[in-house]
This record gives sequence, structure tokens and C-alpha cells, in this order.
Amino acid sequence: MHEEVAHSLQATAEKLTQAAEALDRVLEKLDAQQEALNAKVDRIVAAVEERPAGDQAEARQLQERVAALEKANEELKTQAARTARKTLSPLVSAVLAKNAESMEKLDAAVLDKTLQSLPIEQRIAVKAEMARAGMIE
Repeated sequence: MHEEVAHSLQATAEKLTQAAEALDRVLEKLDAQQEALNAKVDRIVAAVEERPAGDQAEARQLQERVAALEKANEELKTQAARTARKTLSPLVSAVLAKNAESMEKLDAAVLDKTLQSLPIEQRIAVKAEMARAGMIE
């Protein structure tokens, strides 16, 4: 009976050895897969870390571009304000000269018709000056 038990123990030991070797191979495969996954994660992390730096540089360039455009816009506004017409059109000057002789108040309908060719901002400016001068009410 000792022989049977010994033979049974030897068979069990061989099976355990085979199982241990199989587990060893599986662990090696798992380690290789883990290393591959770690390498992929490292590449992804590197890509993500590089992207914000590129985005920050691009955002900085866009901010500089916006600042330059705003400066150019302000310069154009300043230039437009300087080149705005500061004199009255010949038509308005003629109406004023004609009515200045009689020193009467201007009729609102005649004034509106006369100023019709001017842009709205200039019409308002002319009427304001005439009101200050007491030529219209």
C-alpha cells in the first residue's frame, strides 16, 4: 500500500508541478500585457501633457492677435473721428445765409427737407447748433 500511496503522491506532485509551470506561463503573459498597457498609458499621458502646452501657445497667439486687432480698431475710430466732417454742407450754409438775412425762425419742415441729404448724426448736430443759436425751437 505504501507503493500506491507513494505512486499517488508522485502523480499528484507531477500534476502540481505542471500546474505551477502553467501558472508561471500565465503570469509571464499577464506581466507582458501589463507592461504593454503601461507603455500605452505613458504615451497617452505624454500626448495629453503636450497638448495643453500647444493649446496655451495657440491661445497666447490668439490673445496677441485680438489685442492687435483691438488696437487697430481704436486707431481707425480715432482716425474716423478726426476726419469727420466739421463743416456744413453748401446746401445748409445757403439755407442759413438766406434765413440769416431775415433773422426769422426757420420752419421745421423746410429745415428737415434741407437736411435730408445729410447723415442722421450730422442732422442732429446741425439742429443742435441751430437750437443753441436760437434759430429753431
